[in-house]
Amino acid sequence: MSEASLSPGFAHPVRDAQAAFRALLEAAARPGTIASLRVPAEPPPCLPPAMAAVALTLVDADTPLWIDAAAHEAAVWLRFHCGCRIVADAREAGFVFAADASALPDMATLDAGRDEYPDRGATIVLAVAGFGSGAALRLTGPGIDGERVVSVEGLAAGFVAARAANHRLFPRGVDAILVSGAHAMFLPRSTSIEEA
Repeated sequence: MSEASLSPGFAHPVRDAQAAFRALLEAAARPGTIASLRVPAEPPPCLPPAMAAVALTLVDADTPLWIDAAAHEAAVWLRFHCGCRIVADAREAGFVFAADASALPDMATLDAGRDEYPDRGATIVLAVAGFGSGAALRLTGPGIDGERVVSVEGLAAGFVAARAANHRLFPRGVDAILVSGAHAMFLPRSTSIEEA
């Protein structure tokens, strides 16, 4: 993507980012629910619209970002709209964007924060094929009354096991936001995930 062909970000940057932020907060408070996000009208073709919305809402100049090869063509767009630094090593990233679920780096190698600052762990933003079909997952933890069973299509093999290992690090750990189309599902590190 050249600078001359940059598509716009949010149509109404402040209002749309605030709406997306509120939706993501609600999704984080109620893990496993599906949030509809305000999305840019023309995100880069290699980014799902919700992934672009998460970038415009949460990523900034203080947030090192790693992107997989499938999203690489969006690097100029991301740097322009978010002012972020794109890093080559996912271990250095505050946000890890995987437009191809199979390209997600090993979760155990990502920044899980420190005991003094557990909130500084990385956040994965992972594109999936869809919600409502596919692998059934049982979620438990804060924000869930008992348990919640969700279906996600297109998760990479090993994701559930990697999340289980990540959950054992709590309060440190890596958060995950699954995206498909204009929708997102937040899976905080505090959420336990197992196959249903």
